[in-house]
Amino acid sequence: MKMLTRSVALALAILLCDRPEASEPGPPNIVLIIADDLGWADVGVNNPDCFYSTPELNAFAASGTNFTAGYATSPVCSPSRVSLMTGRDPAHTATTSWFWTKPLRNASYRTATYVNQLPLSERTVAELLRDTGYRTAFFGKWHLGHEADRSPDARGFEHNIGGTWRGAPGKGGYFAPYAPDMPGLSEAPEGEHLPARLTDEAIAWMDRDDDRPFFLTLSYYSVHTPLDGREDLIEDYQVRADKLAYADDERWGDEAQVWPGARERHPTRRVRERQDHAVYAAMVDAMDEHIGRLIDAIDDQGLAHRTLVIFTSDNGGLSTAEGSPTSNLPLRGGKGWLYEGGVRVPLILRWPGIGVPGAAISEPATGADVFATIIDAAGLDPISGDGISLRGVLSNDPPPVPRSIFWHYPHYSNQGGHPGGAIRRGNWKLIQRYEDGMLELFDLNRDIGERSNLIEARPQLANELVSELHAYLRRTDARFLRPKGTNNPWLPPYKQGDRQ
Repeated sequence: MKMLTRSVALALAILLCDRPEASEPGPPNIVLIIADDLGWADVGVNNPDCFYSTPELNAFAASGTNFTAGYATSPVCSPSRVSLMTGRDPAHTATTSWFWTKPLRNASYRTATYVNQLPLSERTVAELLRDTGYRTAFFGKWHLGHEADRSPDARGFEHNIGGTWRGAPGKGGYFAPYAPDMPGLSEAPEGEHLPARLTDEAIAWMDRDDDRPFFLTLSYYSVHTPLDGREDLIEDYQVRADKLAYADDERWGDEAQVWPGARERHPTRRVRERQDHAVYAAMVDAMDEHIGRLIDAIDDQGLAHRTLVIFTSDNGGLSTAEGSPTSNLPLRGGKGWLYEGGVRVPLILRWPGIGVPGAAISEPATGADVFATIIDAAGLDPISGDGISLRGVLSNDPPPVPRSIFWHYPHYSNQGGHPGGAIRRGNWKLIQRYEDGMLELFDLNRDIGERSNLIEARPQLANELVSELHAYLRRTDARFLRPKGTNNPWLPPYKQGDRQ
């Protein structure tokens, strides 16, 4: 009955979007929903074999457009969140690793330095919209700065609940009492569930008597560690997992190319190849439930026909460290890796009057594109950045030639990933490892799992792509590894800049 009611409501919303008399003058409301560490394969609309139940996100995709090649601009969280807020790739802003951390290093290289807060020189999407008359609010994970002038309310959000320097819930985890420095949550009743509270706050704020259009960002801490779910859901998923009864060699594989020293940090490092973690499943399920509540509230308040809703994640699923709670198969790798499992993420848009409800689009799209799309929807002049508005793609008018998208991650990840860079152009993706210059070339159309390295078969194409990647790195003044002792002859000169 719940799914029938939900489907009827969504169908009515879609019909309203197509009625000329339903459209109203002025800019639309904009809702940006961000999950933390949710993998591309963690959502049923991308993965028919998904162990986790995501009926609300599946229904949302049926009412909007699913980008099957959605990408975060980084395999870790803070850099990709900077892109969502500014439209700039991490290489451009030197925000290439998660904030606030001590860089890892191995015996031969020191990792690149980086700016560990959202630079004040960059204007955020919230600042731009606020200054044109939007009311703005932020709920949940911020993780973009530890100083007062880097907080959500200092960077364009007039209202902030739960947004701090933290990358994960502090003391108390996902159940109250929460960490005392989380704004607006100090009076939470004991045992309250954080995803529910953040959603309640967002719905209440959205329903205020205010004629201004609004920009609402609901940034769930879920499904980041600590692994902490509702007991009722854990029990249900444990029953399902027990029925699957995977043997140990079915559940785990080995990612042999972890960076030197990574195995010493995690001697038993393996990659999860089956989704059957009951606690993680409970976290995904609860977040999906509350996303459905928010979308229901938009529909119930009569706002569906003039509200752009975007859902995405900040990086791929966690599959090679820290509990390895999910599997990203058929994708390779996970959070902290430049393989698809680390950077390909869910991306779903519902833009009234733009696009075909229920469509799936394979054109690559990034977090920087999300920024550009929001700016376009609000009627603002385009901002110089690294993304494009997705209006054309949604309207079946993609770029005339495949554009290139880039990643620059000059760090040793906690999850075992190597420092490196990558480029995707069309169906081709090239990855270069920074310690030794090793190249991998994949045809994602035929090999989404990135198992067949075509460097020797397509040397000319590989040279073109690596040259384009290096030109991008020069153009962005990217920072690199620092060799200990003898310089690596192929690496560009190391740049020490301090762009805060």
